[in-house]
Amino acid sequence: MNLADIPLRPGGAELLPVRGVRARQAFDNRDWVAVEIPVALEFNGIAHAVMLATPTDLADFALGFALSEGILLARGELYGIEEEYGPEGITLKLEVASAAFARLKERRRSMAGRTGCGLCGTESLAHVSRALPALPPGPSLSKSAVARGMRELASLQVLQKVTGAVHAAAWCTAEGEALLVREDVGRHNALDKLVGALAKSTLAASTGFIAVTSRASFEMVQKTVAAGVPLLAAVSASTSMATAVAQETGLTLAGFVRGDDLVIYTHPGRLNGQPATA
Repeated sequence: MNLADIPLRPGGAELLPVRGVRARQAFDNRDWVAVEIPVALEFNGIAHAVMLATPTDLADFALGFALSEGILLARGELYGIEEEYGPEGITLKLEVASAAFARLKERRRSMAGRTGCGLCGTESLAHVSRALPALPPGPSLSKSAVARGMRELASLQVLQKVTGAVHAAAWCTAEGEALLVREDVGRHNALDKLVGALAKSTLAASTGFIAVTSRASFEMVQKTVAAGVPLLAAVSASTSMATAVAQETGLTLAGFVRGDDLVIYTHPGRLNGQPATA
């Protein structure tokens, strides 16, 4: 199927014909498949990045991407977003403040994003990591709240239940209640969507934590810290670079969060009722 044949409607799944064998019985049916299309981001008319993403919550994605990448320092620097649908994909046209546009030009990337990669196309080693402010001490969180948050995230993954092919990220309260959930075929995209939704909400990011259905890679940590969230809980492992950044910035990083089990990589005090210090 050509990309142009996929309906670009607000929805993350398409019914497509499938064939296979289940329980030794052949079947010929239709099944839900996650939508993945190119989504381009333009800032003040200048093309900046193309990501393969699920075309849902695109305004959240655009805002979250810009904040996570440090292009915007605050939501108020974004003046508007226009979505342009075409046969090759979707273009998100962002109008940003002149200061944000100048910031973008200083650290331009020629990115061609992929769902499994967060740093594709970075032009130099200097662009990989950027200075991030240290997270303030606190709040005190409990391991049971982290476990609850991961359980609630799993129960709220509507698109994943239909397709079995997407990641999700959730912002949870200090008690573990998942109040915001976003999904996408790319783990970075799901987190960007969540960051954007969080920025548009009245929730205080620093009072809760983020739970994700992927590993805790370097960029997932960087996006969490940039959002001002003090704890990242991942269903899979951390990496050495992610752990180093978390340690430096005061982020509590937990991996292999499955049931009541977890591994704490950095700043365990925050999960033992003590403030974390960077």
